[in-house]
Amino acid sequence: MVSVNKNYQKLPGSYLFSTIAKKVNAYQESHPGEKIIRLGIGDVTQPLVPAVISALHSAVDEMADAASFRGYAPDLGYAFLREVIAREDYQARGCRINADEIFISDGAKSDSGNIQEIFDRNSRIAVCDPVYPVYVDTNVMAGRTGSYNADRGNFDGVIYMPCRKENEFVPDLPEEVPDIIYLCFPNNPTGSAVSKDRLQEWVDYANRNGSVIIYDAAYEAYISTPGVPHSIYECEGAETCAIELRSFSKNAGFTGLRLGFTVVPKALIREGISLHGMWARRHGTKFNGAPYIVQRAGEAVYSSEGRQQLSEQVGYYMRNAGVILNGLRDAGYEVSGGVDAPYIWLRTPQGMTSWDFFDYLLNRAKVVGTPGSGFGAFGEGYFRLTAFGTYENTVEALERIRAL
Repeated sequence: MVSVNKNYQKLPGSYLFSTIAKKVNAYQESHPGEKIIRLGIGDVTQPLVPAVISALHSAVDEMADAASFRGYAPDLGYAFLREVIAREDYQARGCRINADEIFISDGAKSDSGNIQEIFDRNSRIAVCDPVYPVYVDTNVMAGRTGSYNADRGNFDGVIYMPCRKENEFVPDLPEEVPDIIYLCFPNNPTGSAVSKDRLQEWVDYANRNGSVIIYDAAYEAYISTPGVPHSIYECEGAETCAIELRSFSKNAGFTGLRLGFTVVPKALIREGISLHGMWARRHGTKFNGAPYIVQRAGEAVYSSEGRQQLSEQVGYYMRNAGVILNGLRDAGYEVSGGVDAPYIWLRTPQGMTSWDFFDYLLNRAKVVGTPGSGFGAFGEGYFRLTAFGTYENTVEALERIRAL
């Protein structure tokens, strides 16, 4: 009889956002017709910008003509997209990243879960706490962690790096050296950003100890503070220790299109083996490429029209962030984030647990957010709200919360 992968049994309950959806659906069934405002999951609400729509239409027309029809995409992605990414996202910022070090995918979530496959099962991982759940869960599925400790709210064998108010929600370098370090800045869920000097410390630490940093820069488009790096490759020596994940979901509203990329520099070598070559082998074996029309849409993001339109769209969401941040402060909440990221991180009031506060907001204000404990033990006592709603709903949600 077949044996199942029992590592899945270590995972506690269901995925965080599945649990939230069940709670909200149950509330709606018992309170039909009531308007619920969702500021929980980080899904965008604004339509694709005209430059992207135009590129999609043109690409669809190409697919209708035998002379310009495209089948399977190249393993790494189409050169037209990889080249513009290398030029605009990296070389324009002084980063030594070339087009052939960029792998086009269907999104950063997939890549953040899949990247662990190129590392030995016994590799020790370190994650921020609170943390985006996918980083931990996929390593659990691969058997790279011990059992879940319900009392501590974390997994045995994982190095958790606390992100507290005291360290500005940026972790300190761990005393116990990990093999793989997951970093996400601007951060999901806390909304914190990291300075270049502080990020350089992580790069130096990884190079000194032979660790590899998995750097999730999905929210770099929201950075507005001078001195905050958009890429880890702005730091000296990052090419020999870091893999970077990027997404078109939040910077261009591609949550429904699915497009992202991963950068694996050719200089990244461990045990005499190229991680670039390993990821290329994995990528070509298990992935048939993002659709041609979607990659053309991604190319349009870098056009002058696309840049202007998307700058306005990012500004729209960051206006929402300002509404939430300032509104909560005025209401007496302790809040952070919302400056270089579309997430606002607030301390739950009156000693409530994060799930108690979730129920309180849902039942009393009909507003949905995300309990901090769903992101890890150090997320308990905190709550995440996103700026990805419509402006009108965001304003209404804050009015409801303030009325409490």
